[in-house]
Amino acid sequence: MNIEAIDISILAPAFVAGLLVLLTHVPLGQEVLKRGIIFIDLAIAQIAGLGVIAAASLTGEAHGWVAQTIAMFSALIGAWLLSRMEKKWPQQQEALIGVTFVLAATASILLLANNPQGGESLKDLLVGQILWVTWPQLVLPALLSLIVFGAWLKFNRPAVFYPLFAISVTVSVQLVGIYLVFASLIIPALATISLKGWKALLVGFSFSATGYALGLLVSAMFDLPSGAVIVWSLATTCLIGCWLLTPNTSLPKVSR
Repeated sequence: MNIEAIDISILAPAFVAGLLVLLTHVPLGQEVLKRGIIFIDLAIAQIAGLGVIAAASLTGEAHGWVAQTIAMFSALIGAWLLSRMEKKWPQQQEALIGVTFVLAATASILLLANNPQGGESLKDLLVGQILWVTWPQLVLPALLSLIVFGAWLKFNRPAVFYPLFAISVTVSVQLVGIYLVFASLIIPALATISLKGWKALLVGFSFSATGYALGLLVSAMFDLPSGAVIVWSLATTCLIGCWLLTPNTSLPKVSR
């Protein structure tokens, strides 16, 4: 353990990045759980990641406006396709989401097949590089996250769910990676499934923010991959929080 490794100049923007992700993912995750489409976030996150890889292949870098537009457009197309599947084949939706995820994941591998840094790029896409986030990189995500959060609170309708989901996931995948996107959506929603309305949002956000903070501290002190540590810290914090909320009950079932 190395206490001296705790560098606020690095951890502060990383923590704010986590808060921005949670701002949209806590409410959207509750909607995902309510709809019973648990793996849609993985599918759209993978599609967004495919868009980032495709953009980087076409433009040479993954953070410019052109690259961001390509990544966002691909995620919106994926969201539109999944929304059509929900209407046309509701009984097979989970299976189709799984197929979509596998196709996007393998397409990413194929695009990176001849890239000397392909393995590292794929790892970054999955577990993220949250510790390398800088303050300037947070300006656009902050703006988009506030827009998505405000739009969801104002409209909160099925018609806007998929596009808002695609926008928020595209932003968050590039900040924290696919694994943390999934964890940030589903784990807080599971922990607060017995709560409703603003209470569920506030409690879920509090549990998650604590998990992010502890995960960043532990990863810095023990020199461990931050994304993986935060996933475990988030799960542990929310599990303890869920037990404190409902100590005498089992985990509620997800309704479909």
